[in-house]
Amino acid sequence: MTEQIAIVTGSSSGFGLLTCIELAKKGFQVIATMRNLAKGDTLLQLAKQEGVSGQITLQELDVTHDASITQLKSYLEGVGRVDVLVNNAGYAGAGFVEEVPIEEYREQFETNVFGVIAVTQAILPIMRTQGSGKIINVSSISGRIGFPGLSPYVASKHALEGLSECLRLEMQPYGVEVVLVEPGSYKTNIWSTGKQVTEKSLQESSPYYTYMRKIENQLEKGEASFGNPEEVATKIAEIAQAKGSTLRYPLGKGVKLSVFLKTNLAWKRWESIFLKKLN
Repeated sequence: MTEQIAIVTGSSSGFGLLTCIELAKKGFQVIATMRNLAKGDTLLQLAKQEGVSGQITLQELDVTHDASITQLKSYLEGVGRVDVLVNNAGYAGAGFVEEVPIEEYREQFETNVFGVIAVTQAILPIMRTQGSGKIINVSSISGRIGFPGLSPYVASKHALEGLSECLRLEMQPYGVEVVLVEPGSYKTNIWSTGKQVTEKSLQESSPYYTYMRKIENQLEKGEASFGNPEEVATKIAEIAQAKGSTLRYPLGKGVKLSVFLKTNLAWKRWESIFLKKLN
């Protein structure tokens, strides 16, 4: 096959859906994976509108199930090569640490961390053997900066950042690049249908209820300034085509400044500025 092959996880909506379209426009044959193929209609309709229907193939994949990963491996044997993997599947768990059941933390990590590892392990032998490839892990500004009430999500993205650093160093001798894309706040469904707040932190009887409401109000106030998710999809497609890459690509309004301040300010000063915003 002369065309380059890209796999995108979590392709039924948000960054994943838009990334599939952008990659197809760049000439990639895109394998768009999702847990429920019935949710692929939106992607297929948009692909038709954009004239790239022939560039996109749907493939069922649940990144948390071993049997589904095994099916992906079998499918890829027939494809023969993989040039780009975009690990995008994920969701945002929320709540205060005291109130979040351990099982909810485990579920968060199953998708956002172990799911990434499982899919990546399925792809790595192919890329290593062909001596080329690019793995783009969709992280978040939350992988660099903590936020109260979002510890399941934040912890999972911090873990993804560390994993990606290790993997980049491991795979460069084999011609495989690993990249982190770190979006800030964008208009996707991760903060609506994608966010799962633990039950206790939503109840008025919770000692954290007032604090939780302040956090949610802060998020709601910022919605008007959330970025267009097409920016992220476009950047991912650019990275996929680029001959070289760096490890991290922070994206979005105020993201680079926030990372700079957190890195360079004394923690007490950073903490004071951060908490003041919530009051």
